Amino acid sequence: MTVRHYYIYIVANNRPTLYIGVTNNLARRITQHKYKLIKGFTSKYKVNKLVYYEEFIDIREALKREKQLKHWNRAWKLRLILTINPTFEDLYDRLV
Repeated sequence: MTVRHYYIYIVANNRPTLYIGVTNNLARRITQHKYKLIKGFTSKYKVNKLVYYEEFIDIREALKREKQLKHWNRAWKLRLILTINPTFEDLYDRLV
């Protein structure tokens, strides 16, 4: 039996504008953001820098966490990011 992994992630631009999403393939999804392969918010605002992510085995837990983070205020989100990524570096290179 194969264990599936799910991820909640936060991508940003230099402002930083933040976008929170959930996926089962983090590298593929961030590539889509980076190369604007899907039209929408992230391509419009050039939000393509992976600054935070968490991994889950249960999709329900990942969706619950995504919903929780989307309801947080901006300051809380930025503090969360800075706890694991104090320089706001693009974590994408760690994935590929």
